[in-house]
Amino acid sequence: MESPGKSGIPESRQLSRSLGLGLVIVMVISNIIGSGVYKKIAPMAAELHSSGWVLVCWVVAGIISLLGSLCNAEVAGLLADTGGDYVYYKKIYNRFFAFLFGWSLFTVIQTAAISSLAYVFAQSLNSMVRLPPLLSSWSHYSIAGIFFPFADLQVKLTAILVILLFTWFNSRGIRRGAALSTVILLLVFAGIFTIIVFGLSSHQAHVAGVFNLKQDPGRPVGFRSVFTAILSAFWAYQGWATIGYIGGEVKNARRLIPIGMALGMALVIITYLLINTTYLSLLSIPQLEAIYQSNNGIAAVEAVRVFWGTPGVVFISLLIAMTTLGCVHATILVSARTYFAMAREGLFFRRIGRLNDRQVPRNSLWMQGIWACLLVFSGTFDQLTDMIIFSVFLFYAATTLGVFILRVKMPQAPRTFRVWGYPVIPALVLVFCMALFVNTLFTRPREAAVGLILMFSGIPFYFWFRKKYPAQAASPDQDQ
Repeated sequence: MESPGKSGIPESRQLSRSLGLGLVIVMVISNIIGSGVYKKIAPMAAELHSSGWVLVCWVVAGIISLLGSLCNAEVAGLLADTGGDYVYYKKIYNRFFAFLFGWSLFTVIQTAAISSLAYVFAQSLNSMVRLPPLLSSWSHYSIAGIFFPFADLQVKLTAILVILLFTWFNSRGIRRGAALSTVILLLVFAGIFTIIVFGLSSHQAHVAGVFNLKQDPGRPVGFRSVFTAILSAFWAYQGWATIGYIGGEVKNARRLIPIGMALGMALVIITYLLINTTYLSLLSIPQLEAIYQSNNGIAAVEAVRVFWGTPGVVFISLLIAMTTLGCVHATILVSARTYFAMAREGLFFRRIGRLNDRQVPRNSLWMQGIWACLLVFSGTFDQLTDMIIFSVFLFYAATTLGVFILRVKMPQAPRTFRVWGYPVIPALVLVFCMALFVNTLFTRPREAAVGLILMFSGIPFYFWFRKKYPAQAASPDQDQ
């Protein structure tokens, strides 16, 4: 006979705690390293016009991301469970704010991340094999002059196929998903460090000039330029908080998630500094600016072309495709757990809270996948990433503020981790998050407006769910 769990659901119908520290670190890194490591150095160079300042901004963005992850780690060490920040916000604020976060994950933050990464993979594939164009005569059709659903339709359909494939694979079990992430991540690291070793040791590399902070007299580096460049770098660091979403499947989650988050972020920062030093040693600032102006150019491709020629272009194109594929897979795997947690508490569609016979929230995965497919039609890679960054920083600020609130509300509670430099470090992270949020309102008003509309569209659903389902935890039947 099955014994009931703490939520009243039989233990066999609970998520399985099967992930150790090694897989936690893999999932942290896999959710971070995507397209940004190959593409974002070009817009940063165009903004700063100085290789030394580009590296400074990578360091600053990495430090801010690390400090933000440490703030998140303190909260996770106290409250970790399936759903990540959704669980934290219920304890720190209230069910309504927690629901808005979960709804935002579904409508824009995580689903748009899945869509944009799958889109970049499809672009990389298209650059290698030239997918046949589809409905080219419809490419100029738009919705309100903002969205062009049929532009590059062959790329978008390929992205959708990738999303559906990995959604199906992740419905087979989290251990399989984590194992695939490990394999892909090892291949990605092997590829990246191959570029670093051969690039820095090639006779075309000029490493000494990379660290020069000299500015162009006609284009001095100002605060606005530095801030804008840091935003570009931050997209490459985005994703470290998602490990919290699978807290219910991590052994001793309140201890291992903070450790895994800190170690994973440290490894990513080191990797980013090495690979960007390689790019800057092989390509001049004017060359990087030209790549940015070309719109379709990728800095990593041109850097490898310098010392390996055409074979190197094939190598780096395959590496980019593999990296984005791995990040798509990892994002799909972790994100669906939040909607599952919401459904089990009557704050989402009841069927989303069901597990299949492999103890996987299959319905949640497929709902997420279908919406992500629809978002692929909504816009370009840049439109999607701008919506993500705008939305996610509001909630990063909320989690960081939670460090202060929990120190007051639960001062004696045992914490497996305490953020260093309290209260200065959390305050700095909070100020940066709010500055980025406000800056995006002015610099990207269209994307900010779309992000806000999608976020606040959840308000009527919240009251509908409260009326339709009981407030206590739901106990859905297991799928047969």
